[in-house]
This record gives sequence, structure tokens and C-alpha cells, in this order.
Amino acid sequence: MTDGGAAAPGHRRRGTTTLLAALSLLLAACAQSGNPGSPPGSVGGATSLTLYTCVSDSTIQPVITAFERAHPRTHVDLFRAPTGQLNARVAADARTGGLRADVLWACDPLTQQAWVDQGLTGGWTPPGASAIPAQYRTRDYVGVALLYMVAVTHAGVPAPAAWSDLTGPAYRAVALPDPSVAASALGSLGWFWAQPGYGIGFYRQLKKDGAVQLSTPDDVTTGVAQGRYRAGITIANSAYAAKDAGSPVAVSWPQPGAIAIYGPVAVARHSMHAAAGKQFVSFVVSRPGQQVLAKSGSYPTLPGVQGPEVPANAPVVQPDWASIAKQRSTVLADYQHVFGGG
Repeated sequence: MTDGGAAAPGHRRRGTTTLLAALSLLLAACAQSGNPGSPPGSVGGATSLTLYTCVSDSTIQPVITAFERAHPRTHVDLFRAPTGQLNARVAADARTGGLRADVLWACDPLTQQAWVDQGLTGGWTPPGASAIPAQYRTRDYVGVALLYMVAVTHAGVPAPAAWSDLTGPAYRAVALPDPSVAASALGSLGWFWAQPGYGIGFYRQLKKDGAVQLSTPDDVTTGVAQGRYRAGITIANSAYAAKDAGSPVAVSWPQPGAIAIYGPVAVARHSMHAAAGKQFVSFVVSRPGQQVLAKSGSYPTLPGVQGPEVPANAPVVQPDWASIAKQRSTVLADYQHVFGGG
């Protein structure tokens, strides 16, 4: 899973043949008196569900393909965008008749919890959720993938042993993702803001030393790989993908640890296709679904499913999500005083 890729938001397009076939089925259904056994929104017994997510195409498309293979009479229509644009889409739905998604898959718990608080998602998790560690689930949603915020450095630049090293002279011109765009950046901002010895002063020092705010973690990785920045804060998936593709970068997990951010999925409370939505969430939580995530380059939350590279004894820290949620507006305001933005 990545958080806010470069691709523009859009719907997953199906071929013309599939569209014509669907239209033919619809016309046939309209000519008949109706099939009381078919759920709302179904045609000839087939069901479509709509998924909103910030998860990258490289992760979400294999998941959809595997789910549709396991449930051949259920199709998934996808809307994918970085977290900031995804929130805008949800808000637009709410203003114009109600949420059009059946399932919402966020890249951080703050975003999902905000939807729960608005009465848009929640109220159910699958039985299989109990196998996911407790820190990655609530009664309303379950975390299915992890993002780790790590440091990426250009070839020849020393790896930072601690996050605080990034404020030193060896790392002038650090690249950062924008917390108003990328959920992972908001999560890491919340952790630094509350962490003794860091706080907003950490960001002030980075800015003083020439740090630059970009958009997404992928933008940070690209900028460091191209040598425009000596170092950056990004997600492990992005950094390792660049390294494996031959980019001149190194990846490090500075002390006290890479910042773990989980991506939770939930069914819409007023979904017209709740049964199909629950099937999808249950699949993503299951071992087969988690294995698909792992093969696509994401870090699964289910214990025992091997994901991408994690260095031996790599330190990891967990943000206090409840605390960040309560102080979100203050955290963002403090940050915006340093780097600007709305």
C-alpha cells in the first residue's frame, strides 16, 4: 500500500464489450416484471459495489482482481485518489445526496475515524478481524495494511541513525510529504508533534535548514533519487521500490523507530450493497486477501503473512491516534505556521 500516488483520481474502466453486455442485461431486466430475489443495484443476480480508497493502483488492482475471481458475480467500481482529494470526494457526496461508496479504505485511522464520527462508516467488522492485532482495529473498522515512515537518502549521504540527525548539516535540503495531502505525512507529523525532544521545533529546524515540502511520499522518493534533495521522509514501500528499480537511494529506519501507520477499511453505514461490501472487507482481512496485499508490495497486518522488506530488529513506533485526533487542528495549525498551506 502506498499513500497518494501520482496518478490522477479516476474510475476503473471496463472494456466496451463488458459495458454493452451490462446494458443488454439491464434492458432485459427492465422488460421483465423484476426479480425479487436480486438485491438493489443488481442485474441478473450480479452485484456491483463501489470502493473509495487512497491505496495505490499497484496494490488495489490485484486485490480487486483476486476478490472478483473469488466472487465472480460481484464487481468492484473503484474511485482512487490521494487522501486530500478522497476527503473532498466524500464531502461532495455528502452535499449532493449522500455517500456513493459501499466501502471506504483509508490510509490512516484519523481519516477513517472522521468518517465514523460523521456517521458515514462503521458499525461492523468481519469475524476474521479478531486475528488482526488489537492496535490496528476498532469496533467500526479494521486495519488491513501498514505504512512505515522511514528515511531515504541519496547515494553517498550517510544514513541518519536517529530522526533528529536530519536537522544536522549533513542533510541540508530534506524533502517532506504534505500532511494535507498524504495521510502518512499527517500520521508522522502527529507522532513528531507529541514526541519529547521533537515537537513542532523539529519541523522549524528542518525548515531553517532548507527543508522543502512536496506533495506525496512518492514525490519525496523521486526527488531524493534525482539528487535534488539529500534526504527525505517517505514510506518504506516507495523507498524500497525505487531502490529495487536501481535508483541511487538508501533506506533507513531511524531511532526511535519507523512510524507505523495503519490503513483501515470499513463498510458504509447506509450502503445499498452492504452484503457485497461485507464480502469485500472480509476478503481483504482474510489470509488469502492479506497474501495478495503482501505480493503487491504492501505490509499486511495479519501476523504470519510475510510482506516487503523489514530490516532485522528494525525499530518501530506507534502513534497515539486518539491523542492526535483530539489535537488534529492544533497540530496542523502549528505545522502550517512553519511550512504554510491551508
